[in-house]
Amino acid sequence: MEPLAAIRRIAERIAPGRSPSFMEAHVLKALEALSSEPRVGRKRLGMFLGLSEGVTRTLLRHLRAEGFIEVTRRGIGLTEKGARLLGTLRSHILGGMEVPSGPLTIGPKNFAVLVKGAGGQVRSGVEQRDAALKAGAMGATTLVFDGERFTIPGMEEAPPGVEEVYELLLRLKPRRGDVIIVGSASDILSAELGAKTAALELLRSMSREVEG
Repeated sequence: MEPLAAIRRIAERIAPGRSPSFMEAHVLKALEALSSEPRVGRKRLGMFLGLSEGVTRTLLRHLRAEGFIEVTRRGIGLTEKGARLLGTLRSHILGGMEVPSGPLTIGPKNFAVLVKGAGGQVRSGVEQRDAALKAGAMGATTLVFDGERFTIPGMEEAPPGVEEVYELLLRLKPRRGDVIIVGSASDILSAELGAKTAALELLRSMSREVEG
């Protein structure tokens, strides 16, 4: 899938030297931030992403090299090409919301995203947990929606006390076969980056199956 390839190119170095200190999830979050306002300043974007000024400058340089943003005196904005990229990604990875800690989560701060039609790609949920760990989160919980209720891979029954969280997750409007990934961390930004990293990896595995 070209959008995933583009995200990966942006997160990789485009010249000799050290690899950039940001992840694919930072790229997705940056696109989302730039779409939410007409123009965003570099300093503000860096604070939003939790990145230093130098790393933010590198990320913007990569985005600009791909033609996804334009930089003017008024600030940074998405180009038409960048808006199309984000639109394609949003057709697969939807929503995003903070959820309270509880029997489903493993950290004090938790963030959920929905991946459309990815239920067939989920095995035990270990892959999503490992992806979130690599992104700096404490881990992730994966839920598959069967059209009526959520199931947790590898568990025959849900742990007690999850009904309130399930009701909250229904706000993401899952359909049969959709997956919700809840990233957990000590802070909400790391939880979000963990969830989105796991979502991107799950989407990539779906793409490989289709192309294969």
